[in-house]
Amino acid sequence: MTDATPSVDSSNPGNGTEYSATEASALPSNGPAGNETSDGITLSNAQTISADEIALYDRQIRLWGIKAQERLRTANILLIGMKALANEIAKNLVLAGIGSMTMQDDQTVVDHDLGAQFFIEEQHIGLNRAQAAAAQIRKLNPRVALFVDIEPIKFRLPEYYAPFDMVIATDLDFSTLSTINAACRLCSRPFYAAGSHGFYGFIFADLISHDYVLEREKSNVPTVLKAETSTRAIIATNTKKEHGKLVEMVTKRETYTPIILANSSPIPAEQLSSRRRKLQIPPLLTCLRALWEFQSISGSVPSHSHADLELFTTLATEKHKELQLPAETLRSEFLRSFLQNIGSEIAPVTAFLGGQLAQDVINVLGQREQPIQNFLLFDGEESKGPVLALHPIIASLDDVGIV
Repeated sequence: MTDATPSVDSSNPGNGTEYSATEASALPSNGPAGNETSDGITLSNAQTISADEIALYDRQIRLWGIKAQERLRTANILLIGMKALANEIAKNLVLAGIGSMTMQDDQTVVDHDLGAQFFIEEQHIGLNRAQAAAAQIRKLNPRVALFVDIEPIKFRLPEYYAPFDMVIATDLDFSTLSTINAACRLCSRPFYAAGSHGFYGFIFADLISHDYVLEREKSNVPTVLKAETSTRAIIATNTKKEHGKLVEMVTKRETYTPIILANSSPIPAEQLSSRRRKLQIPPLLTCLRALWEFQSISGSVPSHSHADLELFTTLATEKHKELQLPAETLRSEFLRSFLQNIGSEIAPVTAFLGGQLAQDVINVLGQREQPIQNFLLFDGEESKGPVLALHPIIASLDDVGIV
């Protein structure tokens, strides 16, 4: 536990500012206004982007607009877990110009971290992972205020998450992910979970309820305000003139499900409507659910013991049947490959997942483009990353005969 006053330790390779449990939870949504961080940045509540920032971020402003960049520059992000996947996310968000980021990790650097994590070196072994990575991350964009929290995330109360605009949790067990997700919902904070296991990985999004705007050329057919799917609806339209053309701005709303419910939700009926579509559902979903169930039973990931392999195979077979998927898509070769990859990190896979998640965060903060809804499953061996919308089936009043 650090002192209540932020301190900078020049011997610390992360050179990061550490906060006590009380102070870290008190960070405001756009950083500690008027305070100077350890890298000399004075934070303010100014909402207008400066001319030099426009020059610095010129290319991305051309891509997503100055309003989106203004939202980015005031965003306060909590990034939990600083392994290879989180390194990629941090890199992309810091380069994009977010306002501030707190990197949370209570674990130390070990030998195998050096294989896929590019912000740390051999000299950092034994040091806290977040502190070790902070110095290199800060160099990417000194305008971004960086903070380090080394207290265990499992002991954080829901109010800890309230000051943040976005919470991203990486490479944690399912119980911890669902606990953080529940705390974020209590504070009405968007939540992402992500994890990688060698060639395989996932991204999960629970944005609770999120509005975003799509721009398109105005059609002769009027846009109707209506529900498009069980989770997405068109709620407003507007028009503007741009380059001599009439552009329609369509506002849509996506509603989400917490991870604890998504993990037990069925595959959407339309994707089970034909055998061809069932065959396209990746067995990775089955294996992730089996892994999370295994962890809840044993408290660890499967070892190479016969008992662990037998239990995991049994769980995977049961989960596959629950999902109503063809037995032949859960091949022994895939089970073996998944088990061999558990706990490992492969840089190209974490780069893909980190890039996808960071881009989705940028889109959500900028309120543009359709976000991930809600599970992205990536198989690096097949180079496929389908997105499944996994939500519980809720019967309408008409369905149950109530009017």
